[in-house]
Amino acid sequence: MPDEMAQPLIRGRGPGGGLHHHHHHLEASASDHSDPIIGILGTGDFSRSLAMRLVASGYQVVVGSRNPQRFAALFPEEAEVTSQIEAANQADLVFMALFPEHYSTLAELKVALSGKPLVDVSNASHISRGGRSNAQQLADFFPECAVVKGFNTVSAWTLQTGARDGNRQVFLCSDHLHAKSWVMQISHRMGFTPLDMGLLSSSQELENLPLLLFPSWRIPVVLLLGLFIFFYLYNFTRDILHPLITENKSNFYRMPVDTVNVTLPCVALVLLALVYLPGVGAAFIQLRRGTKYQRFPGWLDRWLLQRKQLGLCSFLCAALHAIYSLSLPMRKSARFKVINEAYKQVQAGVEPLWDDEAVWRMELYVSVGIMALGLLSLLAVTSLPSVSASVNWREFSFIQSSVGHCALTAATVHTLLYGWNRAFDSRQYRFFLPPTFVLVLIPPLVVLLGRAVLLLPCVALQLRRIRRGWEKGRQIRFVMPQETNNKMEDVSNV
Repeated sequence: MPDEMAQPLIRGRGPGGGLHHHHHHLEASASDHSDPIIGILGTGDFSRSLAMRLVASGYQVVVGSRNPQRFAALFPEEAEVTSQIEAANQADLVFMALFPEHYSTLAELKVALSGKPLVDVSNASHISRGGRSNAQQLADFFPECAVVKGFNTVSAWTLQTGARDGNRQVFLCSDHLHAKSWVMQISHRMGFTPLDMGLLSSSQELENLPLLLFPSWRIPVVLLLGLFIFFYLYNFTRDILHPLITENKSNFYRMPVDTVNVTLPCVALVLLALVYLPGVGAAFIQLRRGTKYQRFPGWLDRWLLQRKQLGLCSFLCAALHAIYSLSLPMRKSARFKVINEAYKQVQAGVEPLWDDEAVWRMELYVSVGIMALGLLSLLAVTSLPSVSASVNWREFSFIQSSVGHCALTAATVHTLLYGWNRAFDSRQYRFFLPPTFVLVLIPPLVVLLGRAVLLLPCVALQLRRIRRGWEKGRQIRFVMPQETNNKMEDVSNV
């Protein structure tokens, strides 16, 4: 049986296909957006979903197929399924829902498609850093058409279920402004948010997007795993290896739960501190430079852009820590320890011990930990696009900055209460290694100390002036808003 995909996409012209073609110029078609006819070449899953979405948005759709009779039943009744040449003749704008290797077989449609916008929705088969993109190759095949790259990051499922259930953004790029604006209007009407990515030379970047696996999460996840491995091995050395060597006591049963539970809050607190550390560093850089009009170092720019991912990784570790902590009393080893201690007290005739200091420490420790987790949960929820879109910038900034620093402070206090006075107990320095919480407290204390310095009135005023445009070395009159009532002027820079 011959392979259908090996056959040419065009099996022949329809009767009179080229005789009744009216030449559409791009400027004319782009200026008449009232009731355009939208064509789709291709009958795959994406084509069917696109046709459904366009019909639901009120557009007249014509689909071009190599075998119209075979695929007509798969499309909405409102969409006309015909030959490719007929679809090319009727349409004012055409979506090229075909594999790139089939573009060269559409040579017979050049006259019918001349002057019309072509929307390339294809993706690359592998990440490419050089050469011509699919959209650029399509523009080479159809030099008289206006090629627009777009909709390649939208799935067929999103088209069927609606933009509210998927990513609303549609990236578009083209060398033709009129064609791009027309596709933007169609995107808006379909319920999406078009984003102009510039010229068609950006199309290769757009085609690589669907092939990238969590590009913005790579460094945060690697950092999370690295911190987890480091603190896990550190706790393993102190809590399991040290008793085995010094007392010949086996604590390996603690590895799956106890050691993991002690490691998770360490990772969570360090990651949360790393969320706010670059902001403090950026503020001190601006104070030192005396201007905001100089770019930060590249590593700091990348760090600032990945704060959301770092915060969500911190929330994940904190939530897992809470679940592990709740499961501690359910373990058979924990119940055995409680029964064993009670039995020893009864045998020795010792009355139950009540340590006010230990009880208060634990009550405060648990209470502050719950508050820290609650504040961190609020940060995680407001970072969701659907939630952040419902608040204004001031509200979002207040939650992510002010509430975020409160969460960091609560988590730091939680750790201090956990450590209590053990940092000053020489028995806690096993293998001369300090307790884990001592290491963990360094990053958040650095952040909180730096934040406290930035809140000093003299420093805060200088930083505010810089962020409002003041520059060191350019002397002009500068009036702060709160000073206008007193008519106080300062010699500053704008």
